[in-house]
Amino acid sequence: MDGSDSPIARLTLPEAAAERLRLLITEGGLAPGARLNERELCERLGVSRTPLREAFRMLASEGLIVQLPNRGAQVVALGEDDVRQAFDVMGALEGLAGELACERVTEADLVLLRGLQAEMETAHARHDLPAYYRINRAVHERMAGIAANPILAQTMSALNARLHALRFRSNVNRAKWDRAIAEHREMLGALAARDGSRLRELLVGHLWAKRQAVLEEMKKMDLPGTLPT
Repeated sequence: MDGSDSPIARLTLPEAAAERLRLLITEGGLAPGARLNERELCERLGVSRTPLREAFRMLASEGLIVQLPNRGAQVVALGEDDVRQAFDVMGALEGLAGELACERVTEADLVLLRGLQAEMETAHARHDLPAYYRINRAVHERMAGIAANPILAQTMSALNARLHALRFRSNVNRAKWDRAIAEHREMLGALAARDGSRLRELLVGHLWAKRQAVLEEMKKMDLPGTLPT
């Protein structure tokens, strides 16, 4: 059998299932600590158990789920110390990425980022948080790419995989969401001005504000290892 006969769709099923699960975890469809019922998820995602279990292994390697002996898989639930420490590290990484990006950004990069900012503004105006967050994620990933440091980008990606659900929820409060979009405008301005120290300051402050928002929600629910869905 030559390459043209290979079952391409079947080979991509685990990756597609993993991406669907990532979105469900990020957007609250699967809550922190939730048990993952294989039969229900197979029906929901339209896949068999084999690609679903491979998707579980992918997400376990990213720290999004845990697989427990004789108990199946469940979504990871971070505690308050986990949240503080993860956001502290992510803030430092994004700050460094911002400084490097200011040294290496091109006009073409700025055109792309301005387009993404406009899309974020539109999603914000229509209160479409899922769309806003997906574009927001693309902005941060693009900035890491502009920094042109593969080790930094890989480290950020690995840590951020565990934080997407928390970052998403930090915008549920409208006032905090309004502030976040305003901060993104300032970030783009600092990047366009090639002001690395200012962009670092903005990125670190942005992450600190998100960390505080998440911790406030956790305390409000009085559930130290979970977040509201």
